[in-house]
Amino acid sequence: MHKKKYFSSQSLKDLNTFAIDVTAKKIIFVKTIQSLIDISKICQLSNIPYIILGEGSNVLFLENYVGVVIINRIKGIKIVEKKNFWLLHVFSGEKWHNLVKLTLNLGILGLENLALIPGCIGSAAIQNIGAYGLEFKDVCQYVDILSLRDNTIKRIYKNSCKFSYRNSIFKDQYKNEHAVIRVGMKLSKKWRPIVFSSLENYITLINITAYKIFNIICKIRKKKLPDPKKIGNAGSFFKNPLIKKKKAQKLINLYKVPNYPQKNGLVKISAAWLIENYKFKHLQIGDAAIHKKQKLILINKKNATAQEIIKLAKIIHKCILKKFNILLEPEVDLIGASGKIKASKIFKLNSKLKVI
Repeated sequence: MHKKKYFSSQSLKDLNTFAIDVTAKKIIFVKTIQSLIDISKICQLSNIPYIILGEGSNVLFLENYVGVVIINRIKGIKIVEKKNFWLLHVFSGEKWHNLVKLTLNLGILGLENLALIPGCIGSAAIQNIGAYGLEFKDVCQYVDILSLRDNTIKRIYKNSCKFSYRNSIFKDQYKNEHAVIRVGMKLSKKWRPIVFSSLENYITLINITAYKIFNIICKIRKKKLPDPKKIGNAGSFFKNPLIKKKKAQKLINLYKVPNYPQKNGLVKISAAWLIENYKFKHLQIGDAAIHKKQKLILINKKNATAQEIIKLAKIIHKCILKKFNILLEPEVDLIGASGKIKASKIFKLNSKLKVI
């Protein structure tokens, strides 16, 4: 392996959108599947922890990482035209928003509702990203994963991916020693607009086009969401909770909380609304704060530490539980010294944290 690929104890600050200034023992950028295989094999033989990142847009490093951080830059896009649909075959290191723009410019419609979501294609599959009435699973055909144990590639078709709200089989069964390397998507040539309820105030159904939806969503997201290049953040810190109908109805009766009934019988509650309506007053821990325009986003105002962000998140977590009897679950992956840490280990209720 070429020595120039290694950077000893390099800061990860520019490689995670929270801009947390932690280090890794080694940082290696890979552009080919073979490079990924080679590096992971060396790590395994040397018993060195490793983690694969794309844009670092959905992680919070809690401390310095003692192993190798592999940055996925495996790229490539193949588009196949069929009679009634388009087939997209995309490598996991491609940026998601770049794909949305490319397809739209080529007249391939259907991804516009997912405009400006940060991160790479691989993360889109793992997280089952979603916004404005569309999720990745709605366009997914298959996901190819690489076993870093025996170097075999396995194709998992949509129905076996166990997609759910911000979840998939790749966060569970295939989370260890596997890497998403490619996804397949299928987009119909018969385009139908998806106008989610929160878009209705911005869009008229007369002469609606995919380009109009794309532009409006970009405008909304730029206005509401902080740019990670200017203010450190990882997007929504918590997931919107899914609760039973009976419990949801009580909340709706008491607080008129925004709610979205799901096909599985559960009801999705707006976590941003819960935080907004708790009415935290000047809640800030060091440089960690709640974003003013979108309460579901925790921000690094300048030099916040991971401990400050976690302390802030724990206070929010405890307060929402106390008032609304709802447990907020982090959407962000928490990374410890040698790998991912279960949120349940971090978010144990601590009586020392004040309910404010």
